[in-house]
Amino acid sequence: MTKKTIQIMLVDDHLLFREGMASLLQRDERFEILSEADDGISALEIVEEAMPDIILMDVKMPRMNGIEATRKLLGKYPDLKVIMITASEKDEDLFEAVKAGAQGYILKTVTDSQYMRDAIWRVAEGEAIIPPAMAPRLLNEFSTLSKGKFVKKKEKKEPIEEIIEEKEISLLTPRENEVLELVAQGLSNKEIAKGLVISVNTVRSHLRFILDKLHMNNRVQAALWYQEKKTP
Repeated sequence: MTKKTIQIMLVDDHLLFREGMASLLQRDERFEILSEADDGISALEIVEEAMPDIILMDVKMPRMNGIEATRKLLGKYPDLKVIMITASEKDEDLFEAVKAGAQGYILKTVTDSQYMRDAIWRVAEGEAIIPPAMAPRLLNEFSTLSKGKFVKKKEKKEPIEEIIEEKEISLLTPRENEVLELVAQGLSNKEIAKGLVISVNTVRSHLRFILDKLHMNNRVQAALWYQEKKTP
């Protein structure tokens, strides 16, 4: 369990929203507001001087949007966690945010402040947050993209595609496959630990190895990859 205060960076071009989020989080002893920025370029500059644990990032901003900023930040600081806090329910924004490596996607329309705080805490604990209503659309988008990609490869040489898929799957140990299957079902780290009778720290270790082996940024990407592999 995370014991230290989670240091937060707020990145949004609307001052009133930043002030509102800061006020909300400062009432929770689990969080500390470390810094603020009003666009992606400023965020990149500020992070170099003070590294937060989590960045709450708006999608639509001037100069550099949140998705591009997330891509650049995680390319340089892969252990950093980014949550997109946005009013956008567009499928393409969610899709691009996950591809960029965001660990969570929370809509600004959320009115439950406890949900907001707990969601941020869960990401700090290594989980991922996607609005339930958007999850099926995300899975469908990745699945469609993957099927299109595989069709092109199969037209060239089907046996090679089968070897590639088999190699990807064989990278994971049986236990890692079990963990990934439960992640793909939407279970939290605590639920996975209980189901497999292992510690939460062991679950986190398995997830780190899974992401390293599959060259992925977060559990959302890994879960979608697993779902696609299991889809006939």
